[in-house]
Amino acid sequence: MSTLTPTYQLQAFAEDKENTLAVFFPDYAAPKPKIPLHLPYRGDYYKISLCLRGTAELKANQETYVVAPNCLILATPDVLKQWGHITDDYETLSVFFTKDFITANNAATDKLRFFVAPPTYVLQLSAAQAANIASSFRFLQQKYNTPNAQRDNILKNIINSLLYEIGELYDQQPAAPPTRQFRSQLLTSAFRQLVQAHCVSVRSVKFYAAALCISPKYLTELVKEATGRTASDWIAEAVVVEAKALLQNQAVTIYQVAASLHFADQFAFSRFFKKTTGLSPTAYRLAG
Repeated sequence: MSTLTPTYQLQAFAEDKENTLAVFFPDYAAPKPKIPLHLPYRGDYYKISLCLRGTAELKANQETYVVAPNCLILATPDVLKQWGHITDDYETLSVFFTKDFITANNAATDKLRFFVAPPTYVLQLSAAQAANIASSFRFLQQKYNTPNAQRDNILKNIINSLLYEIGELYDQQPAAPPTRQFRSQLLTSAFRQLVQAHCVSVRSVKFYAAALCISPKYLTELVKEATGRTASDWIAEAVVVEAKALLQNQAVTIYQVAASLHFADQFAFSRFFKKTTGLSPTAYRLAG
């Protein structure tokens, strides 16, 4: 990932800066951390929120979402995030937890595929669905704030239950039929996760195919079948997302952006950016 885009630890959002946390349930009545979330950033944590009131604008990998009441927001590690306008009355129920929590404490990851490559980072729920999720959040909040020798184990079990509930909500979205199309969706999700992790330094389809133990041709066919776009298109888009985020910072030169994204030189980066977006990096900055 680019060294010019900050990655925040879960600890940055907690009042307790000294002890390592696996789970954090924020108290939004407390003073907010002074973190510039209006600028592009990543986190090394998962965060799930339910909007209770107010509205906000969220960019996730340069796709803009409007967050409104009864919206479920999923923030996954490594995804580029940026918050736009947030109304004064914006209120959510939220929980943060580390990446290790999922791998160490969830025995049924096949039920939580929405974490790998979410079909959407903001999911609009019905009033009844939102009320049900809110109840789970408040139960979690109560136990989070209740001292108990087994508090961590209690929280882990409640969060696992919440994840199952959310997984079911994602499963209720229109799904692809089984067999080959289902397999292509799974491989495509894995491919997109790899692209998010490695696009800054690797833009070769061959690399991603090898990581998935399939041929480049087969990967291209599967991704095209599942998304209507080629593997190269997805890789290029991921690099452009990184580039646009870096170009927002006027203090960073185009040379530094090119170097951060591992282009041979500034001119190679400029050619790539203009071919992909239709604008030169300089023109993009001026348009923004």
